[in-house]
Amino acid sequence: MDKNAKIFVAGHRGLVGSAITRRLQALGYTNLVLKTRYELDLLDQTAVRTFFESEKPEYVVDAAARVGGIKANMEHLAEFLYENTVIQNNIIWSAKEAEVKKLLFLGSSCIYPRDCPQPIKEEYLLSGSLEPTNEGYAIAKISGMKLCEYLHAQHGLKFISAMPTNLYGENDNFDPETSHVIPGMMGRMHKAKLNNDPEFTIWGTGNPRREFLHVDDLADASVWLMEHYDDKQFLNVGTGEDITIRELAETMQRVVGYRGKLVFDSSKPDGTPRKLLDVSRLHDAGWKHKIAFADGLKRTYQWYLENVAQKTAA
Repeated sequence: MDKNAKIFVAGHRGLVGSAITRRLQALGYTNLVLKTRYELDLLDQTAVRTFFESEKPEYVVDAAARVGGIKANMEHLAEFLYENTVIQNNIIWSAKEAEVKKLLFLGSSCIYPRDCPQPIKEEYLLSGSLEPTNEGYAIAKISGMKLCEYLHAQHGLKFISAMPTNLYGENDNFDPETSHVIPGMMGRMHKAKLNNDPEFTIWGTGNPRREFLHVDDLADASVWLMEHYDDKQFLNVGTGEDITIRELAETMQRVVGYRGKLVFDSSKPDGTPRKLLDVSRLHDAGWKHKIAFADGLKRTYQWYLENVAQKTAA
């Protein structure tokens, strides 16, 4: 991509979109098109089509989505399916009509069957039943990825997809009602430290294994894919390494400085036993992650202290 090429980053204020925007700017891309939801309602088909016709972006990174943790997904399956399908369809089809040179669609590892063999290869898609608690979101993301694949095959468009593993990092959502595991645990543990709570309770046994990728690594991978990858085959993006929830909690405890006891409530559900992506295709293509988990967690906590904890305290 030329450094002056017009690039539209959809969802630029979210965890993923903001990281991709920072990465593009750091690399010297100067012509970014960024619109808040108040400036451009991505659920409005006419508004999105008009935007593409007038702005004529050359490249598009679609990081726009309604996202949330397990509680939000369970309680709003319909909204997660409807809104995400509409948003991505509006962006992808308008990009096609506007003859965008290349588009990257970002999905999620939740597209895979609940009981997938581990590590999860790209070819396991649609080989079994989805996890019921986030089925709406998963179906939407599968649909977007398939739309890009079909446009690539039918029309020769360079519309590609990437499926990231569990993400964390600066600008994450720390709302206790809608956050994912890392920001949710970090916010609760910080408060436990301030309150000198003797115990900190975590749902489940602590045995399930999860893979975590710092969002800045995903941003680096996204720009790399835009510059180097053109195949219709979507790619997993992750570290190829996982840890137990217990190991996550223990690392979090060291980073936050909480001195109480960790208690695992085995009466609560564990969720999927393991979810690790096979990233060999991406490694073979030429990209690997750079940020170690403990280092990424420290960076995230520092950002939390400066941008969330301070405001809450004030």
